[in-house]
Formats: sequence, structure tokens, C-alpha cells
Amino acid sequence: MQERMDHAEEVLAHLTRSVDELSDIVARQAREIERLARAVGLLMEREAEREFAAGGQIPLADQRPPHY
Repeated sequence: MQERMDHAEEVLAHLTRSVDELSDIVARQAREIERLARAVGLLMEREAEREFAAGGQIPLADQRPPHY
């Protein structure tokens, strides 16, 4: 019986370590996604400004629909 208990504790320790490692990975990925989302937003703004400067009209994505 003690062997089974020792084995279960060993498995639990490995699983706990794996969960902790995965939690760290997910947190790091969430920070990276936030950083990349901000960068994409800035790039989209910059491109919209460039298109406006080149063509003189508001990009379609920023225009109001005709029913407003």
C-alpha cells in the first residue's frame, strides 16, 4: 500500500510541476499577444495615415456608413 501511495505522490508532484510550467508559458504568451496586438494597432493607424496622406480621403474602414 505504501508503494502505491509513494507512486501517487510522485505522479502528483510531476503533474503539479507540469501545470506550473504551463501556467508560466500561458502567462508569457498572453503578454506577447498583448504586445503584438498593440504593435498591429499602431501599424494599422500608421498605414491609415499614410493612405490618407497619399490619396486625400479617409480610409474606408474609418468612414461612417451612409445611414449615419
